Amino acid sequence: MRIHRAALFAALCLAAMPALAQDETPPATRDKGDFAMIGVGAAVLPDYEGSNDYRFAPVPFAVGKLSGFGFELAGTRLSIDLIPDRSASGLDFQAGPTVNVNFNRTSIGAIADPRIRALGKLDAAIEVGGFVGVAKTGVFTSDYDRIAFRASYRHDVAGVSSAGVFNPSITYMTPLSRKAMVGLFLSATRVEKGYATTYFGVTPAGAAASGLAAWNPRGGWKDWTAGLGGAVSLGGDLTHGLQLVGGATYRRLIGDFGDSPIVRTAGARGQWLGSIGVAYSF
Repeated sequence: MRIHRAALFAALCLAAMPALAQDETPPATRDKGDFAMIGVGAAVLPDYEGSNDYRFAPVPFAVGKLSGFGFELAGTRLSIDLIPDRSASGLDFQAGPTVNVNFNRTSIGAIADPRIRALGKLDAAIEVGGFVGVAKTGVFTSDYDRIAFRASYRHDVAGVSSAGVFNPSITYMTPLSRKAMVGLFLSATRVEKGYATTYFGVTPAGAAASGLAAWNPRGGWKDWTAGLGGAVSLGGDLTHGLQLVGGATYRRLIGDFGDSPIVRTAGARGQWLGSIGVAYSF
């Protein structure tokens, strides 16, 4: 039932894949064989983190397993699980490196609000770190439903924020048949001071240029996110061929982040993300 890993991952990453994306954990497989799924979707996402304006963007993704080691490419994030899944009990321990490229506010032309454009362009941040997790297959509804917990930490090494991002998450999936499956997830994000000031702060100079109030936020818990995803085979079997995948997430910015003028005045604390796409598994 290796496809349930790939199908749910495709659905969830399509739902939450943009630069704001989290570290959702895809269901692992109990197969020993190699496999891969590749796909692309169209996502509706906010112009920037905290925006109330939306735009369309392509979302590429891939997931697979080679010699027992898993890999995931979800938009701008790549993770590699270095612990082979060899347990017969349904338990899967996960750990490995992860890297993400954060494009938040790197393209002024993609931002509709002139106040945010006046704050200036940011460079792309390269966030490098690792993750650990554990998952259990065969939990509630069948031998193939799965619950997974994961925590990741990444640190910007490009000198944009020079700060860290911590993401705990929980994911649950269940197959409906060999042709369809659904899954849901919950996650949260905690960031360090440098991230807060870079993406949610407003300097005195920025306040003069934009008309927004000056703001010097602290680090801490930034948001919580909930999402739902699903996949349906277009050929009758999720293990091979084309699938239609899609999903939606809701994110809520909290604390100093939700109170930032970038969000409170120019944007919105709550944001929806949605997507639909096609994938091919082999």
